Amino acid sequence: MNYKTFIFSPFQENTYLLYDDSKECVIVDPGNFYPQENETLDAFIAENYLKPVYIIQTHNHLDHLFGTQYLADTYQIPLACHADEIFWIENFKKTCAGYGLTIETQPPLPSTFLTDGMVFTFGNTQLKVIHVPGHSAGGVAFYNAADGLLFCGDILFNDSIGRADLPGGDYDLLIDGIKTKLLVLPDETKVFSGHGPDTTIGKEKKNNPFLR
Repeated sequence: MNYKTFIFSPFQENTYLLYDDSKECVIVDPGNFYPQENETLDAFIAENYLKPVYIIQTHNHLDHLFGTQYLADTYQIPLACHADEIFWIENFKKTCAGYGLTIETQPPLPSTFLTDGMVFTFGNTQLKVIHVPGHSAGGVAFYNAADGLLFCGDILFNDSIGRADLPGGDYDLLIDGIKTKLLVLPDETKVFSGHGPDTTIGKEKKNNPFLR
């Protein structure tokens, strides 16, 4: 599986485009906010002859939802997320207003619910869904075992973890989920977070001050 990282919006959110030899692709947490960011995504898709088939969400905080409606409309593709994340879709405009943002578009509702342990497939690629609540009630990570890649949203960061003080957050659940579901993956697993640089499971086991 191949991946491309984009850093979008005033929140500096990491949007990931995953694709393989089939040319099918999925977009993880599209944070494209400005018109030029839409153009950047479109250009990469066109230049690589990719066929978008799904939007998949690690969670639905506003900065991870900004681009969902644009992509759903442009490519006629559905969205998948955990059922506990619908709250954030329904409250998207209100949440944006709380950050001083006036947003007219409304993210699409999911056509598929992601559940712990399910395998999400596109093209020739399989992604295992790992539910780790605590940053958000329906937070999930996507694990590609074949290539040792983990896309975890705001669950785990380089030397840090996601905040747990937003609605649906729970610090103890977050720590427990990281330790029992993510740190058990191979040490060489590359970890791609919702913000900041990538890391590895081994590095976080050794150095992350929240996980000692």
